[in-house]
Amino acid sequence: MSAKILNGREIAEAVLSEVKGEVRRLAAEYGIQPGLAVIRVGNDPASAVYVANKVKACREAGIRSEHIHLPESVSSDELFKRLEMLNSDSQTDGILVQLPLPDHLDSQKILESIEVEKDVDGFHPMNVGRLSQGRECLAPCTPAGVIEILKRSGIKIEGQNAVIVGRSNIVGKPLAAMLLNENATVTICHSRTRNLEEITRSADILVAAIGRPGFIREQHIRPGAAVIDVGINRVSDKDFAAELFEGEELGRRISAIENRGSTLVGDVNPREAMRIAGYYTPVPGGVGLLTVAMLLKNTIAAAEIRRRIDETAKAVS
Repeated sequence: MSAKILNGREIAEAVLSEVKGEVRRLAAEYGIQPGLAVIRVGNDPASAVYVANKVKACREAGIRSEHIHLPESVSSDELFKRLEMLNSDSQTDGILVQLPLPDHLDSQKILESIEVEKDVDGFHPMNVGRLSQGRECLAPCTPAGVIEILKRSGIKIEGQNAVIVGRSNIVGKPLAAMLLNENATVTICHSRTRNLEEITRSADILVAAIGRPGFIREQHIRPGAAVIDVGINRVSDKDFAAELFEGEELGRRISAIENRGSTLVGDVNPREAMRIAGYYTPVPGGVGLLTVAMLLKNTIAAAEIRRRIDETAKAVS
């Protein structure tokens, strides 16, 4: 058996094409251009790349974007004032604070200060609560991307056993709620889970989101299962890379380590998953590409939700 590769790039491009269509519709029907504000604090190199990718995607989709880059020394009060201004700005539909933040800033309090209807990352407790109840909300982008991949790939969710390895607030927990809302039977595993291999082998859909490179191996996978790899890890050990890849792909990975110092891998051993799974999302080229696409989709949803709220308010007055 050789697993079918689920192409995240093709699915992301399809979502972005739909987003562009929605941008044109909002302009034609309401005369508005959806707007996204991204706040980045400090000079973390990875954050700079992520924000640049989001701004570029907005520009290509026709979404107005504002990149607010603040110094690492910015105070909580100043950051809260910036967020207050964006919350009250009628031209800003979505607000995103790029994580991680410097240690002197309370990330949770800052995220909670974003207006719920503008929380396009889906991290506000009210959005989390609405998601758990199956209500309309802005859902976290990475787990939303997982659902998008499954649906657009024709992989059945309803009635299936779904196992998530990882219980983070960003991926594991919200994804469990989304899968439950799609009528899957869901199990969350973590570092204290006993008999992990036995549980994961029961999965029709197995999602790895634990931040441990190559952790999910053949003994964890039921033959024919859909294996979704959410992990993003950098590996610089050539011997370890040889445990994950073979043939031409191994050659490319070794070349990346020699030229760039590392190669990007997921939480699943791809060499073994490809032999056993029915479907597999590669790293890179899988779930990660959907994250930005779903962010833009959330920005469109936020613009529509806020527009509906504004029209309701006008009708009442």
